Amino acid sequence: MSTKYEALFTPWKIGNVEIKNRIVMCPMGGTSLFGWFELTGCGFDKEAAKLFLERAKNNVGLIIPGIAPLRDTFWGKWLWQNPKMFEELKVFMDEIHKTGAKLFVQLTAGMGRSWAITELVGPLHKNKVTRALIKPILDTSHELASPSAQPARWAPDITCPEMTKEQIHEIIEAFAKTAKLCRDAGVDGVEVHAVHEGYLLDQFAIEFFNKRTDEYGGSFENRYRFAVEVVKAIKEACGQDFPVSLRYSVESKLKGFAEGAVPGEDYVEVGRGMEESERAAKYLQDAGYDMLNADNGTYDSWYWAHPPMYMPENCNLDDVAHIKKFVDIPVVCAGRMDPEVGAEAIAEGRIDAMGVARQFLVDPEWITKLIEDRLEDIKPCICCHAGCFNFSSSKGHYNTQDLTDTMGLARCALNPETMQSKKYNVKPAKKQKNVAIIGGGIGGMEAAILLAKRGHKVTVYEKTDKLCGVFIAAAAPSFKEKDRALIQWYIRELAKYPIDVKLGTEITDVKSLGADEVIIATGSTPNVIPVKGVREYGIEAVDFLLGNKPVGEKVVIVGGGLTGCEIAYELYLQGKKPTIVELQDDLVTTKGICLANTSFLRDFFKTNKVPVYLETALTEVLENGVKAKTKDGEEITVEADSVIMSTGYRPAPIAKKSRHVHIIGDAHKVGNLRTVIWQAWDVAMKI
Repeated sequence: MSTKYEALFTPWKIGNVEIKNRIVMCPMGGTSLFGWFELTGCGFDKEAAKLFLERAKNNVGLIIPGIAPLRDTFWGKWLWQNPKMFEELKVFMDEIHKTGAKLFVQLTAGMGRSWAITELVGPLHKNKVTRALIKPILDTSHELASPSAQPARWAPDITCPEMTKEQIHEIIEAFAKTAKLCRDAGVDGVEVHAVHEGYLLDQFAIEFFNKRTDEYGGSFENRYRFAVEVVKAIKEACGQDFPVSLRYSVESKLKGFAEGAVPGEDYVEVGRGMEESERAAKYLQDAGYDMLNADNGTYDSWYWAHPPMYMPENCNLDDVAHIKKFVDIPVVCAGRMDPEVGAEAIAEGRIDAMGVARQFLVDPEWITKLIEDRLEDIKPCICCHAGCFNFSSSKGHYNTQDLTDTMGLARCALNPETMQSKKYNVKPAKKQKNVAIIGGGIGGMEAAILLAKRGHKVTVYEKTDKLCGVFIAAAAPSFKEKDRALIQWYIRELAKYPIDVKLGTEITDVKSLGADEVIIATGSTPNVIPVKGVREYGIEAVDFLLGNKPVGEKVVIVGGGLTGCEIAYELYLQGKKPTIVELQDDLVTTKGICLANTSFLRDFFKTNKVPVYLETALTEVLENGVKAKTKDGEEITVEADSVIMSTGYRPAPIAKKSRHVHIIGDAHKVGNLRTVIWQAWDVAMKI
């Protein structure tokens, strides 16, 4: 192992509990050991247990599973009322401890206004009759209960009810009872969720959300009273030596309701600013908390707590390191942490440990590979949130995430086996076959690697002179360094197997290959909208991204989907002047793209005054700009030196599906990296 990582592998203590190294696997929604989305009451989650045990065997120091609701979302049973759950937890903890890792259970008070109310549940809650009918199964008013009546983050037309003092006291009691059961099951500590990310306890702590006039609102002490009473109750039930961590946001990065502050922005903080945070961190330590597991943000500035690729690496480090000066307890920093930077910060005493989350979903062995100096073998997380947390929303819509995704968070776009090991796994083929794969993009390579692992003989045909297909263009922007690392990972990984790769080979007749099975992975082609001047003056998005066609100073991007917005963001970073013209009523309206990603782009364009024309139809592309028509029928002209067309794609398979011909990825249906990779597994596992 390189000496620059040595600080990561020194022991440290949380209270009296010693942790073998300073890498913390941070909590992620969907990885609760007590089940994430149980319709019949909580059940010990064996899939999550398998996930953590595998990571524990691969040298993680401290594991903190995802939030365990104190009260079931469905049926309303309290977690402490399920003793069988903790009997299973005890057996699991024995296995964890054999690896040398430690584990804290994260317990949540709830979501309040941040509960990601879906388009399915929203109408049921808004109607008094249906709200009453579903209450025994799903008490939406309890889930949405907040410190004060206020709009829900995901559904501003729904008002969250004010939480009663009786409910507060029930939650405090549940923290104590559940923590004691965890302690008795051999759990090393608990983490209180959370004065963090705008969840319920954070809403009580932040004056902007808390307008109460009783002892839980108003003054600083009253606003933090809930969190203080929780830790005191846990300590009373479990003893002063039982460690209690607090998930903590140093700053809210909050400008207003559903308005976050992007990095570098000069703004007025209406949430918890640094001055209050300095006081709060010390106050919470003195109340009894033994560690701060820290980053920044709320659901209104979600990109700080869930950094997409647009956020800088180590984006929370300076703020977290600053707050450490005001406490004596250990402080962990999370948020796109780079191991080298994390090790340096630990060595300098700026933080005590490095928190990492989604990299553990992509590659369970990444710490082992780091120790063994195999950094090139680490499959990188690209911060897409497409599999792990794709809560999505746009103007006029609640959380549009599919129900199957809500039931299965913490999966991974790049690693289908994560939290899905029963469905996706590598098994030897019953009979070796000759498999031809047409297309050397991500889908084709993923299928080739899996087929080779299963024992098949694989040949990949790629008509260009490069592997990775259109993903090369997708990875071109300056902020896509992890995407470019992923490309190199795939090329190296493919070379490890006896896979015959034929570049510069275009296939037009699949029958000529003489293969037992054929996989078509030829991707898609750009849509060309029937508007005057598009072919003459429009630049296709891929041509711009690949550098085939340069653009001028002022650029109109036609299409405000994800690709169009990323192009506009890249142009702004280059110092150019982008303008977006979009037919829909919001930017990036596609389902399955996380609000953390989309809200960054929307906030960035708004903050930096990038012109965005919504509900505006392109009518003509000119040599020096575009003509368009607004929703009010007004005809406008937007001047530009260049016009980039980002108006979507359509599948481009070279053959029809049949018994032995399979079509995957964008050649089947245009999607994202998750749909491409998961479908490659769907097909390759059955051959």
